[in-house]
Amino acid sequence: MQHRRRRLVLALPLMACGLVVAPVQAKAGVHQSSQALMGTRVDLTLQDDDTSALPAAARAAFAEMTRLADMMSRYRSTSVLSAINLMAGLRPVPVPPELMRVLLMARQAAQASGGQFDTTVGSLRDWNFDSSHPSIPSARQIAAQLSLVDQEKGLVIDERAGTAYLLKRGMRLDLGGIAKLPILQAGMRQLQRHGMANAMINGGGDVMVMGQLNGRAWRVGLRDPRHPEKLLSVVSLNQGFVAASGDYERFVMQQGKRLHHILDPRTGYPTQGPHGVTLISNQLEVINGLGTAIMVAGAEAGRARVARTPGLDALIVDADNSLWLSPGMASRLGRG
Repeated sequence: MQHRRRRLVLALPLMACGLVVAPVQAKAGVHQSSQALMGTRVDLTLQDDDTSALPAAARAAFAEMTRLADMMSRYRSTSVLSAINLMAGLRPVPVPPELMRVLLMARQAAQASGGQFDTTVGSLRDWNFDSSHPSIPSARQIAAQLSLVDQEKGLVIDERAGTAYLLKRGMRLDLGGIAKLPILQAGMRQLQRHGMANAMINGGGDVMVMGQLNGRAWRVGLRDPRHPEKLLSVVSLNQGFVAASGDYERFVMQQGKRLHHILDPRTGYPTQGPHGVTLISNQLEVINGLGTAIMVAGAEAGRARVARTPGLDALIVDADNSLWLSPGMASRLGRG
């Protein structure tokens, strides 16, 4: 899986999507913990009157998120996702219900975006945005691998049999744009099972919250894609998801040009549209995979998609650095 990000300040934590902020001075009943997961750092903040229950709840949440991340990682050779990739062109692979749910979400996201979201971009395997070992494929390599990018025709999901199958040898899935939020949601459900009502989980800039902290809504800082070291604004949330996608997190430079990790399934190269997209919704199905799709489709298509999607607020910074806010987002930021 792919991705990154981070957080917090005095008394009311300010979770900044992508920034490391000083730890909160924890009041009674507040528990904070972090763990490396999904190629980033996942931060968890809980509050409850029963302080003795907080550490166990946090451990349960991290255990569940780790289990699912291991299942859906394309970098882990023993993962179910790696088995699907390994068996491409050979045979279907049985998948657990949690992975089946994510694959179905991926199919829905692909259909809703007209193929601009596509998990088979994992077939473009020669891109590597790791700063310590960057790799840029040749035009010939991209052309050869691009023929394998086609989720609609190449990924067969059999819900009844509980299997997934990539039709062509060499095809690969990358769930980095679709799996993280369901994994955070699974962690949050573990917290609820342990009696927690107030929690925030930040998984590298993708955030889920419920309840309050110290009697007030959680405050989530939105990174400015034009100046990633700065906050654009802050939103207050009692429930829901914040998802950020951008060209500023994982990239390599070539001849003065930034090549980032969000690949266009139509070209095999990094997207050339918006610098960043931030989405807010109470519904996972509304928001999941959409940031990547808008990065591929472009700002104009993204604005149209947001306008026809109820329950979705959006911030889009276009390639020319212009800022667009949906009416709901403008209201959240006090700019309505």
